Amino acid sequence: MLALEKRFEGDLVGSSTGLMLATSTATPGSAGYVAAETVTGTLHRRRGTFGLQHLGTMSGDDSSLQIVVVPDSGTDELTGIEGTMTIEIVDGDHVYAFEYTLPGA
Repeated sequence: MLALEKRFEGDLVGSSTGLMLATSTATPGSAGYVAAETVTGTLHRRRGTFGLQHLGTMSGDDSSLQIVVVPDSGTDELTGIEGTMTIEIVDGDHVYAFEYTLPGA
């Protein structure tokens, strides 16, 4: 189990904490992971928290990653948030793209 701590900058400004479980195999490049994290911050001037759930698998050149907002996890001004997130690794850095909807936005 690995503890996660992240910082977000851009439209989402804040941080997150969570836990990740991962497993690898004897085959190089094959692995899987699950994670859950709680994000605290401001999204377009709306403050609150929400949960993210990860499911990732890798097999050679084929990989799959799903990151979704945990239903009903939004608090305060982020109540009702729904969405998905993707991660792209650019020059060793993780770059996140967040597609979301918020009631009243």
